[in-house]
Amino acid sequence: MMNRLITLSLALSLAATGAKAIVGGAEDQSPLARQSVMVLSSNGGVCSAVVVARDVVLTAAHCVTGADEHRVHFRDEAGEPVLITPSAKAVHPGYNAKAIATRQRSIDLALVRIPEALPERFERATLTATKPAKDETILVGGYGLAREGDAKTTGTFRTASLTVTEPHGPSKILLWSQGSGAMGACQGDSGGPMASGSAVAAITSWSSPSRGQGCGGPTQGILLGPQREWIDRTLRAWNRAALWNGN
Repeated sequence: MMNRLITLSLALSLAATGAKAIVGGAEDQSPLARQSVMVLSSNGGVCSAVVVARDVVLTAAHCVTGADEHRVHFRDEAGEPVLITPSAKAVHPGYNAKAIATRQRSIDLALVRIPEALPERFERATLTATKPAKDETILVGGYGLAREGDAKTTGTFRTASLTVTEPHGPSKILLWSQGSGAMGACQGDSGGPMASGSAVAAITSWSSPSRGQGCGGPTQGILLGPQREWIDRTLRAWNRAALWNGN
């Protein structure tokens, strides 16, 4: 199984479901990049994740379910792939794997703990419980595709500036965003950050097609504020704590 996961890391096979990767964005080496890693699945799934403790990442629940094994992935200073087997994971009890098909509510979040600290170059992300306002600009980031269907464009952290929308009215669970033209999440960006200023406000969970393309349409995330109690409670059970804006 490890050989298969190493192959996935090197070849970056992209069979993930849900939100896909940043198209129309640009390579990013800001602190947000140092606060993000990848999550790989034994079924070929590729996702992004946000560092919330030296040994804990926050991602989308669909990124760590539906496969036999998962690995937290990054490249070391020499560019070699590193794959770490999680020591524990917690999937939000409100997660519903069939939510999109059945049009039901789902809290698509999961926390993943690894048995060793990430390298010093990684930073803990600051989270915010404040919901970005309509028409506010947010930054969506991830390690997914920059061009749909081009696997060689994955594995690099990229971001795109999107605008907060409310297509179905204000939501207490979801953050919706839209770029100009074909810009937004694509394969590999699920679990990545949706940042308001310097703090992460939501975790990317889903995106829709744009103009006949499979990626680049409206991008959806799970707001962290309404789920703060679950995030903090889970981390406390692991003797960890998240950094929240304003604390």
